[in-house]
Amino acid sequence: MKEIFETDRLLMNGLPYVFLFEVLFRCIVMYIVALLVLKMAGRRGVQQLSVFELVIILTLGSAAGDPLFYENVGLLPTICVFIFIMILYRLTTFLITKSKRIEKWLEGEAIYLIEEGEFAIDKFKKESLAQNEFFAELRLRNVTHIGQVKLALLETSGQVSVFFYRDEEVQPGLPILPHQFNNLVLQFKVGELYACKFCANICNSVSETKQLECDRCGKDEWVMATDELRIA
Repeated sequence: MKEIFETDRLLMNGLPYVFLFEVLFRCIVMYIVALLVLKMAGRRGVQQLSVFELVIILTLGSAAGDPLFYENVGLLPTICVFIFIMILYRLTTFLITKSKRIEKWLEGEAIYLIEEGEFAIDKFKKESLAQNEFFAELRLRNVTHIGQVKLALLETSGQVSVFFYRDEEVQPGLPILPHQFNNLVLQFKVGELYACKFCANICNSVSETKQLECDRCGKDEWVMATDELRIA
């Protein structure tokens, strides 16, 4: 019966130390095969991978890992897996070029997140992108409030494209800096502009009240709107 923390079992699991030379050989072979396959697939950044391309990468990674250190996993079957996956990849890209329906199903399509300084709430809530994550993307582009943004789209690559208003076109909008966004309005003042936290709708208060319902989304959480210009 083997004991726990047994040195020989932990280090080599009963295999001779000369097996490390075979591990080195396996690493060299699989490294070269992986390089060749990815070279054939074409160069794309990690953030530009589509869903099916990510599946390809994960599958190749799984296939490449086992033969590196499992003596009962042969190299030839693994290389065949790489070849078969590459054929499937080429077939998928061919189908995408021939069918818009397949392309849309596999690649998806760009989704509007902001339109004319307000959230496209019907589309935004269907996506898995969290509001805090989206705000962080905007802040990295020096956006301080939604009124500076004419359009924002979630691309099929997962990246966010942002189109800005010119300075003279910037309108009051929902602030996205944490200290402003989290500062809820509890008492409204006549003539002040307020932004709905849920949809970024702008309201001009006509009376002093403790509660105001958004006429666009029906929510009742507001913050002070701001119209400051974007500093690039």
